[in-house]
Amino acid sequence: MTTTIRATCPHDCPDTCAMLVTVKDGVAIDVKGDPDHPNTAGALCTKVSRYVERTYHTERLLFPQKRVGRKGEGKFVRISWDEALDIIAAKLKPIAEQDPLAILPYSYAGTMGLVQGESMSIRFFNKIGASDLDRTICASAGSVGYQYTIGAKIGTDTEQFEHAKLIIIWGSNPIASNLHFWMKVQEAKRRGATIIAIDPYRSFTAEKCHQHIALLPGTDTALALGLMHVLIRDDYLDHDYIKNYTLGFDQLAQRVKTWTPEYTAKICGIAPEVIEQLAQLYGKTALQGEAVAIRLSYGIQRTHGGGMAVRNVACLPALVGAWRQPAGGVLLSSGDSFPKRLDRLQRPDLRTTSSLQKQRLINMSTIGDDLLKPTSKEFGPAIQALIVYNSNPVAVAPESPKVTRGFAREDLFTVVLEHFQTDTADYADILLPATTQLEHTDIHATYGHLYMMANNPAIQALGESKPNTEIFRLLAARMGFNDPCFLETDDDIAAQAFDSTNERAIHFDWTSLKKTGWQKLNMPLAPFAQGGFPTASGKCEFFSAKMQADGLDPLPAYIPPYESAQSAPQLAQVYPLAMISPPARNFLNSTFVNVMSLRDTEGEPYLDIHPQDAHARGILNGDMVRTFNDRGSMIMKARITDKTRAGLVVGLSIWWKKYAGDGKNANELTSQRLTDMGRAATFYDVLVQVEKA
Repeated sequence: MTTTIRATCPHDCPDTCAMLVTVKDGVAIDVKGDPDHPNTAGALCTKVSRYVERTYHTERLLFPQKRVGRKGEGKFVRISWDEALDIIAAKLKPIAEQDPLAILPYSYAGTMGLVQGESMSIRFFNKIGASDLDRTICASAGSVGYQYTIGAKIGTDTEQFEHAKLIIIWGSNPIASNLHFWMKVQEAKRRGATIIAIDPYRSFTAEKCHQHIALLPGTDTALALGLMHVLIRDDYLDHDYIKNYTLGFDQLAQRVKTWTPEYTAKICGIAPEVIEQLAQLYGKTALQGEAVAIRLSYGIQRTHGGGMAVRNVACLPALVGAWRQPAGGVLLSSGDSFPKRLDRLQRPDLRTTSSLQKQRLINMSTIGDDLLKPTSKEFGPAIQALIVYNSNPVAVAPESPKVTRGFAREDLFTVVLEHFQTDTADYADILLPATTQLEHTDIHATYGHLYMMANNPAIQALGESKPNTEIFRLLAARMGFNDPCFLETDDDIAAQAFDSTNERAIHFDWTSLKKTGWQKLNMPLAPFAQGGFPTASGKCEFFSAKMQADGLDPLPAYIPPYESAQSAPQLAQVYPLAMISPPARNFLNSTFVNVMSLRDTEGEPYLDIHPQDAHARGILNGDMVRTFNDRGSMIMKARITDKTRAGLVVGLSIWWKKYAGDGKNANELTSQRLTDMGRAATFYDVLVQVEKA
């Protein structure tokens, strides 16, 4: 018997594709994109098209296991679920009784589902009174910068981009990480649109654009200020929109006076005429009544001034009135368009009065330092128990040598919920098998389009694997938690995910959504055509009183990188090359690295280096090279290419360490320094030296 099941891609990607899973006699045999879904349009990326291969991978974790070797060796023996749950409860109970803040969850977007990622697990830790995790590793700096300016993560509808006349893809490589947006860009291009990429690296996407502007890493903030200077100087402005729907224009105009193209160009490492021409094209096109759109992504926020970079770019559409057009404006994320009921999903009311008074927030981007901190008055209790799910911190967290040392602590009790024995799983005391998206129920918001999405289980759970929700239900029972919310089914939880009294989701009904697979939010075509920004003033805020109250510069500004030739000249004498580590096309962060067909396509860890920099170091194409700084080093194969600009090396990531020749990846070199706002990681704010290995 063959059936087709409606599902949703769960991974950390703005596309959140609608999938159709073909099941024959209880076995999933194919996964395809839903041709009727307007964003997915029948296509899946290279990675997710291999989802059946990943689900039935020979290395799937199918049974609970207990560590028998040293931490990091990855040696385990099979145990029963009862034994695993008993061990975990026996470890957590005395810690919780003494000080629950010594218990920490560590999770991120291994699944983006609101049921498997945002509900029962958070309820469990709220009930315990554990430390909170500040989930900053990907998007928090840009999100905060955008929210200061626009008010919420709401922007141009992806489906409208095909109608734009000018599209600027800023800090993004959508061919690798936002494929269905790229399909809209291609349609716009066929209709005569001009496509421009702004990226230090000539990515797959940049190669296919009409123009590629290769600025220095961490200088996007400056480029946006330079563009604003030209727009204001040459009066490429929608004065009516500025007057009625913005706040602080006069202060902004004064601020950007010094950001001439010549001054900006020196900081960005590009020619002044590039800034002049881009500003003129942007301003003229908008004032002619054509749609101009900017697609931002999170690449530009992974440096010291990352939050300000997003803020500065988010100011541009309001200057030229781009928001008037449905296909105009800017999109960073659509995440705040969804009226999620996080209070019902996460149940913060489970925390007792005493635990609310003692709450502690641990930043996931500084987990390396925090795992190594002893008990102190300032920090609180040392972390004694760590439960990791939906994440692989030993591979993905910055300054990996410290992260590894922290996970190697013999006195740290670590539980890992996983599909495979990742780098992090190697350090677990108890390893629990989790289900994949084909095996459980979930509901999804998105951050790249406007559809509420349902995921129906297509097959029975393999082996003894269990959904995250069921694992935390069982743990709650073992801990003696008898609150009714721990008995709710996944369907019960999904039915509460969105506020159906909100006009955007007025038609939301979980039973109906499961059948249809997806339903679009009730959003206006042009959300800010007549203002209505979700800021305190109701306007796009060039001047932000909230930023001022938060101790930040209330106007757009330039915040230089921590590590660059301009901002740290002495450090640059020792480590003269900037390094960025954007996602490899065949991986999604650290997911899919163990899928052999994808890893074989990716090959091995490469370091892209400009011919000029390679020649100066006697490096030939294909040489093994050592890339290093004060934090660590790694060995990669040199790939000499002019895709990267002189002075910049690029190591596409994120490789599992166990699949790298020297057991290391790019996070050996990154730091735990945080961004200007949002407390996010600065993965692309790195200086290194390279030598022949």
